[in-house]
Amino acid sequence: MRILIAGAGAVGTHLAKMLCNANHDVILMDEDGEKLKALDSHFDLMTIEGNLTSLEDLKEANVKQCDLFIAVPPYQDMSILSAILATKLGAKTTVARVNNHEYLLPENKEFFKQLGIDELIYPEQLAADEIIMSLKQVGIRQMYEFSDGKLLLVGLKVRDNAPLMNKTLAEAAGMHSTREYNTVAINREGTTIIPRGEVRFTHNDLVYFITTRSGLSQVLADAGKKQFDIKNVMILGGSRIGKKVAKSIEEIYNVKLIEIDKEKSARLADFLEHTLVISGDGRNLELLKDEGIQKMDAFIAVTANAEVNILACQMAKKMGVRKTVAEVENTDYIALADNIGIGTIVNKKLIAASHIYRHTLKAHVSRVKCLTFVQAEVMELIAQPGSKITREPLRELNIPNDVTIGGIIRGDMAIIPTGDTVIMADDRVVVIALSSAIAKIEKMFN
Repeated sequence: MRILIAGAGAVGTHLAKMLCNANHDVILMDEDGEKLKALDSHFDLMTIEGNLTSLEDLKEANVKQCDLFIAVPPYQDMSILSAILATKLGAKTTVARVNNHEYLLPENKEFFKQLGIDELIYPEQLAADEIIMSLKQVGIRQMYEFSDGKLLLVGLKVRDNAPLMNKTLAEAAGMHSTREYNTVAINREGTTIIPRGEVRFTHNDLVYFITTRSGLSQVLADAGKKQFDIKNVMILGGSRIGKKVAKSIEEIYNVKLIEIDKEKSARLADFLEHTLVISGDGRNLELLKDEGIQKMDAFIAVTANAEVNILACQMAKKMGVRKTVAEVENTDYIALADNIGIGTIVNKKLIAASHIYRHTLKAHVSRVKCLTFVQAEVMELIAQPGSKITREPLRELNIPNDVTIGGIIRGDMAIIPTGDTVIMADDRVVVIALSSAIAKIEKMFN
């Protein structure tokens, strides 16, 4: 697939790297020639220096031959205009980054379709949604819903106290009379494992499970996770993400938000009706103590500085806060944050990439999730009539070793499959795959 990415900022650069690794023909366009030169020497892509809203420059980039045009510059107006121009010049599918939630409302989607933009993404809103989701279920590092929550993907740290510890997947499956979950991926010391029955759970594994709402309690019990209620939440940073999270949860929890900028604090105090906004430096331990950090059930650090977010969460954990969330945009710091026990880690680049990546797949895909800690994609694929995946029980299909069928949604019913399960046409199937297997699994579903 020929993909033109307009904008070599954090999101655009991450997407370019990711799509290059998936063997696409990637062109990265930006006005900053020096930035492009540095990327050109490290990755197998074409770079073009040019104005993202210039008709002449877009034509020179041969935008009419693009299967996918992704506009992710830092400015919303430039992003929208660039995507509109790309459509008019012949790009088959266009995606534009925005920072206005109003544009994402269902009643406005058709308006932007008429302008020529196929999809809008708002990374900050997606990040806020992920944080809010993480507060709903404590003890979970990551949680993602498929088909309105009929199936759940949950990521948990498994430690020595877990009933699963030192058991193989086959032994774990035999712990219960009915199968409540499937183990679909493991991060072990930075290595991604797509597990089979003989793989054992070991201390400090980050394990991803597919389960249902009713099966979630069993997953948590088997992973040794104790539940507690969240009532008090402290947010460090009045960024767009912090603001959105506070607005969404302020009627559910007791929320305090700390923002270092006095003017921004005043604006936030006017906007947030039930959140106590404090103007101060959240790196100051005395301030945090004065504001009752010891009484907090959750601490969310979403400043623009990844180091501050990681250190603040570490400090919160030492003060007894049981649930911590950090925004970490520097991907080099993600492993560090995980190793020191930061609970949930949010990265806008990865979240945005998840939503855009599905446009590059040939199978009928409704959702894609790029997991923070494992080099695998989680996809919700729709089985087509007559496709290979529907012809035999799963155990007879010779599914690649780097693929796991995690769960099936059939109408309103969620199914945790076994080897005897037969997938039917129009089933929505949650699949976890390493990048090496994506082309193979696409063929099985088409």
